[in-house]
Parts: sequence; C-alpha cells; structure tokens
Amino acid sequence: MSAVDEKKVNAAGQPDPNWEPNIVGFACNWCTYAGADLAGLSRMQYPPNVKLIRVPCSGRANPQFVLRAFQKGADGVLVAGCHPGDCHYATGNYFTRRRFLLFQRLLEFSGIDPRRFQARWISGAEAPKFRDVVTQMAEEVKALGPNRKLREEL
Repeated sequence: MSAVDEKKVNAAGQPDPNWEPNIVGFACNWCTYAGADLAGLSRMQYPPNVKLIRVPCSGRANPQFVLRAFQKGADGVLVAGCHPGDCHYATGNYFTRRRFLLFQRLLEFSGIDPRRFQARWISGAEAPKFRDVVTQMAEEVKALGPNRKLREEL
C-alpha cells in the first residue's frame, strides 16, 4: 500500500474520517470555468479539494484524460461544459454527451463506480450551480470512499 493510501485508511482498515476526496474537474473555458471564476469572485464556499483544469471546450476532454486522472489518484472526475445548444464551438457539448455516456459503461467494465464520474452543464453565469455541483459531487465521492481502481503505485 502506498503512503498516500495509508493516510486514507486507519488501523482498522476503515476510511479515515478526516479524509477528503481528490476531485479533478475538466472545465470548459467559455462556460464552466467562467462560472467557477464567478463563484470564486463572489466568495462562494465550495470544497477546496476540487482541482479544475481549463479546456477549450468540454468536447476536448478526452476519456483518456479522465482515466489518467483516476490512475494518478483522483477519487472523482467532473467534466463540465456549456449547456447543450450554447457551445462556443457549436456542437462540442453534444459530442461530449455522447462520448461520456458510453464512457460510463467503460468505467463500470473496468470496476470503477460510475458515480465517481460526472458530466454536467454549467454556464458562465451559474456560479451557484457550479458551487452546488462540486459540493454535491464531493459529498457523493466521500461517501464512496477512496478510489483504489486503476491506481499507479507512487
């Protein structure tokens, strides 16, 4: 067991009650990232353990990026973009929706609980929705416990 895993599990083999999930978010530059920025500027409180990676469009968030995030220790992954029909690149979010519906089946096949992955639509003006989505995801992933599938040993 790696040093990181030892910090997440107590002597009885139960998850540490102080453990917080590591969540990686791939956020569309035009909508979700702007919504996250607005949430920060508005001083809205949301979990600090959500790390955002800005992508030009949610359609550019490759499933390999998500798998790599899980492999590198993410307990949950969020891909978030513009609402369908409002994509800066016209059809990027439709592509994302189709791609990640199939991807969730791949996660199940590989043994990862599909609740650890979410695709959401958040506009730049929806800072409260961004806060609510990441807070809800952090709570759901915390209830699932640490992710041990696809992990690289550190």
